[in-house]
Amino acid sequence: MNSQARIGLIIPSSNRLTEPQFHRYAPTGVGIHVTRLRMTGKWHRPLKHLKEAVAEAAAALSDVRPDIIVFHCTASSMEDGLAGDAAVAEWVREAGACASMTTGQAITQALKFLGVGKLVLITPYVKKTNDHEISYLSEAGFEVIHDFGLGLSGGDEYVTVTPERWIEIVSENVRPEAEGYILSCTNTTMIEAIEELEEFLKKPVVTSNQAVLWSCLRKLNLGRDIKGPGKLFATGQKDSLA
Repeated sequence: MNSQARIGLIIPSSNRLTEPQFHRYAPTGVGIHVTRLRMTGKWHRPLKHLKEAVAEAAAALSDVRPDIIVFHCTASSMEDGLAGDAAVAEWVREAGACASMTTGQAITQALKFLGVGKLVLITPYVKKTNDHEISYLSEAGFEVIHDFGLGLSGGDEYVTVTPERWIEIVSENVRPEAEGYILSCTNTTMIEAIEELEEFLKKPVVTSNQAVLWSCLRKLNLGRDIKGPGKLFATGQKDSLA
């Protein structure tokens, strides 16, 4: 059976949750294809040193003829600001010979569509990584009024945090003046907490995997009337992105 569209994802090799979540939430018939890179933990390198590896991964994914390829790691895509993020997307576009995107770009698109300017950032990361993301988001025009990171050491620990625990963490870090909340990281159960959190907060909640799937579907003109987690899918699928 041929898919109506194909999404390619370049993810860290330790990531266990992106694939099952994309298969769960993507519309029937949309193909999800993944290539892994050793790029986090003891294999972490500065973003600028990933060019050859990213290009090789994108070229390998191009063999399945994807409609779009995403460099899908929130922390790494935001590490060197907007310019670094744009460079990664260009490496992917050139090597993959198709449309490209990063997780950072998808998140900023989602926040802008939802009209979120002031936000709370929640992550499993250490402070240094949170600081990189705050810098990126500030450069993109958002105000991070509060952040909280669990300080976990890597993917093996990220995956152990349950949706219920993410709900507790956000509940402990509510800021009434916030217009929305970002739960950042592709290798977590955060997407499963969105609905309950939005019901409690009465504010939009954006997660990494949710934002990327949403943005891909819109760019591929597949976003109309597709059910997905959160206000982003409920209100954000009316028009395709240019």
